[in-house]
Amino acid sequence: MRALPPYADALGITMASVDGMPVLTLPFADTVIGRPGFLHGGAIGGLLEVAAIAALHQALEAEGGGRIKPVNVTIDYMRGGREKATHARGTVTRLGNRVANVEATAWQDDPARPIAAARMNYLIVR
Repeated sequence: MRALPPYADALGITMASVDGMPVLTLPFADTVIGRPGFLHGGAIGGLLEVAAIAALHQALEAEGGGRIKPVNVTIDYMRGGREKATHARGTVTRLGNRVANVEATAWQDDPARPIAAARMNYLIVR
């Protein structure tokens, strides 16, 4: 798997492979607090973006590689992230020759109860 970008390192995000897919973890720390007792929305958004990029890079590497450029990002915040580790996984829903569509979901205790979800579109240069 490809190394995480410096932004992920700044947030303390780590990556593991679960069933062959990258799953990212954002530990709770003072540096990611928004309102007292909750994660900052920007930290959640950053986690979702990095999860989407990790999934897209994995899919591209399976087809010979490529560079990506984000086109747009839409994030839905569903519930507040509490004082615990947050996990995220990206899923490539379409991988074309020039455009990719990716979804990412963040959760804390149960993947079936996400705290946020994102949809992202990327331009691809192969």
